[in-house]
Amino acid sequence: MSFLSRIMVLKSKAHFSTDGNNRPSGGFGNSTFEGVRKRKSNQAKSRVVLLVASFAVVYCVIGGRLAQFAMTAPDTTSSILPPDRLMASRPDIVDRNGALLATDIRTVSLFAEPNKIIDPDEAVEELRTVLPDLDTKGTYKKLAAKTSHFAWLRRQLTPKQQSQILALGIPGIGFRPEKRRFYPGGSTASHILGYVNIDNRGVAGMEKYIDDQGLADLAAAGMTNTQPLQPVKLSIDLRVQDIVHDAVVNAVNNFQAKGAGAVVLDVHTGEVVAMASAPDFDPNYPNESASEGWLNRMTNGTFEMGSTFKTFTMAMAFDSGKVTMRDAFDATNPIRIGGFTIKDFHGQRRVLTVPEIFQYSSNIGTAKIADLVGIEGHKEFLTRIGLLSKMHTELPEVKMPSQPRVWKKINSITISFGHGVSTTPLQTAVAGAALVNGGKLIDPTFLPRNRSDADEIAKTVIKKSTSDNVRFLLDFNGSKGSGRAARVPGYDVGSKTGTADKVVHGRYSNTLNFNTFLAAFPIDNPQYIIMTFCDEPKTGEHGGTISAYTAAPIARDIIARAAPILGIQPSFGKDNSALLVSY
Repeated sequence: MSFLSRIMVLKSKAHFSTDGNNRPSGGFGNSTFEGVRKRKSNQAKSRVVLLVASFAVVYCVIGGRLAQFAMTAPDTTSSILPPDRLMASRPDIVDRNGALLATDIRTVSLFAEPNKIIDPDEAVEELRTVLPDLDTKGTYKKLAAKTSHFAWLRRQLTPKQQSQILALGIPGIGFRPEKRRFYPGGSTASHILGYVNIDNRGVAGMEKYIDDQGLADLAAAGMTNTQPLQPVKLSIDLRVQDIVHDAVVNAVNNFQAKGAGAVVLDVHTGEVVAMASAPDFDPNYPNESASEGWLNRMTNGTFEMGSTFKTFTMAMAFDSGKVTMRDAFDATNPIRIGGFTIKDFHGQRRVLTVPEIFQYSSNIGTAKIADLVGIEGHKEFLTRIGLLSKMHTELPEVKMPSQPRVWKKINSITISFGHGVSTTPLQTAVAGAALVNGGKLIDPTFLPRNRSDADEIAKTVIKKSTSDNVRFLLDFNGSKGSGRAARVPGYDVGSKTGTADKVVHGRYSNTLNFNTFLAAFPIDNPQYIIMTFCDEPKTGEHGGTISAYTAAPIARDIIARAAPILGIQPSFGKDNSALLVSY
């Protein structure tokens, strides 16, 4: 069969037909072409589906591996805070006038990735050329731990150190940004400000107070950031603080004392304007200070205050109504009770009026006044003015006062002149402020507070007439008695000295004193209380070691330099010769 014949047979079998233009009109030819197109379309779709599925599988594998890395990262990398957390800011701390007391500065810290260190020995040797005090053995141990992915080598480098280490080009060595706390004044206000640890968290003082108000919790939750925070303003006046700091440091050096301290307190608001305790420390380098320097003796040390407590005994007697300014008591002979003998240091051996008892600091006369009030009345009064309970203020370092477990007559007598109860110097100043401001006990604060806010929290603890009588006694003693050692021309200072024998191994020492001085000025209208102390002086002005030669000069120097800054106008020409006329 020819080729044409075969074609004709096929056409006849398929009933092939054409239209007038010889185009297929249906039948086998049309369905054949459509089938081809469908097959090709289905094949293309299959290829696309296969390609999409392949990409999906690849992405799933990659995603799974990333998830695996994310879950295993804490076990193979550093557990330290991420850089943004390390750079989180602390608020600046400023004084009442805006002067900077504490701030953050940017720094970097050195770390290593031990698994990338090629030669630990060589790396340690090169690092020691920049950091000669680097712990060789400890650093080598860190760098040789090949399974470790992170190790701190040195925190808070200087820019020069960073530049020198970068120049070494050691593989596996890097830097992380951090912030370091900086205190421009150094030790000037160290016991008020406190300090922070290597992670910039508050450890003591107002730094710890700020963290306790919520900053530490926010940092732990990762809610802090690198943006500047609103500064924290304190009640401190940096100018006065510098004066007080100088005075107590000089006292330690000049009087060869174990310690010294002072506070300037606003009697109407309870604001601490300045406070210092020596020895102290530099908060920029807290670990380099002696342990003695960390102790804030003004709030975290309790001491027997000696004869300054006679001020409170007199206030108690006046407020009870059992003693008046015109009363007199026989101080001729010592008092013998319970195997103890109570005698006077400056004995006059005669009957003394109440102002004279205060002027001559008579233990005998003060003991008889306390006995007239009674044990329960005595204990209640000291509790009322806050000398037997823990002081409330922002500083975390506050110690609880101590007192006898059971008050007996001998306890009441000795406490009346400052032996038997131990309190903090700041606490004593706060109680003293209540005696001269009209009778209002106001908790001390290291934050700004106005008089209106102070009046809302103040507690009236004594009568106004009692406050007037106490001011008179302080004025009288400041002019006629032991307080003369703190007289400052132009400023009327009312005051009381206190020289307490220290307890050593359970017995009172005859050679070691804790000297205190309580002063208010200007005494006609008191604005400030100053409390100073000098612990175990070996010498003093004019060669003496009692309060008039040690603690009083500290207050004198502070008042002379700080009174003009505090806005106290000098007054000259006051005649103190007729102080007793109205009595």
